[in-house]
Parts: sequence; C-alpha cells; structure tokens
Amino acid sequence: MNEAIKEGKKALPECLPNPPVGCVIVKDDEIISRGHTQKPGLHHAEAMAIDGLLNEYIDIKIFVTLEPCSFIGRTPSCAKKIIEHKVSDVYVGIIDPHPKNNGTGLKILKDNGIKVHIGVFENKIRKELEPYLYQNN
Repeated sequence: MNEAIKEGKKALPECLPNPPVGCVIVKDDEIISRGHTQKPGLHHAEAMAIDGLLNEYIDIKIFVTLEPCSFIGRTPSCAKKIIEHKVSDVYVGIIDPHPKNNGTGLKILKDNGIKVHIGVFENKIRKELEPYLYQNN
C-alpha cells in the first residue's frame, strides 16, 4: 500500500478537483502495474493501472488508496472495470465518502466474488486524502 500512496502523489495537481488516488497491481508479490488519477475526464487510478497490464493475469491483487468508484460520470465505473479482470483481492485504504459511492463500489466487488480488505493504512491515507474528498457541507 505504501507504493499506492506514492503513486497517488503523482496525480497532483492535474487530477483536481478529483482526489489524488494511487493504485498498484500485484502478482506473486511483485508490482506489475501502477496508476494514479489523471486530469478530469481521463483515467482514474485503477483504470490506468489495469490498462497498463502487459498480459492477462489470474489471481492479481489490487491495492488502491480510495474505494473504487461505482458510478459512471466523466469516466466509467472503476469497480466494474476491476470485475472484468481476474482479480482475487482488492485492498482499499479508505471508503469514498461521496454519496454516489460510499461503499457501493465495494459491494459491487464483493457481489462478484472479489475479496475486499478495507482500512489498509487507513489513518495515513485519510490524512493525505481528506482535503480532496467529497465534503457534505
């Protein structure tokens, strides 16, 4: 997850107003692809990492700092993109507080047989992402 955090820092400032999310994909304890949030309308971190895969893999693991999005906006749903690949586990730093997501992305993954692990480095990630997350004011 530390590598996903580092990857997310590469997103700033181009990703704004979206949060600077980082993602790494791991196979057999080796990082095989990386991604971070691009400028609005382009790839989110997970989509960038998935599109960066050079081969089709089985039992890959995804480490992402923020819950994958469940809804279609300017970009497709990252959660749905993840289920199109042979992902065994998704490790998530924090749940996205955006009302269109807020656990829905995780439910999509779980409903499709993917093991979801929530709260990996939660405090560190929350501190870094909180200024960029949806605020219900």
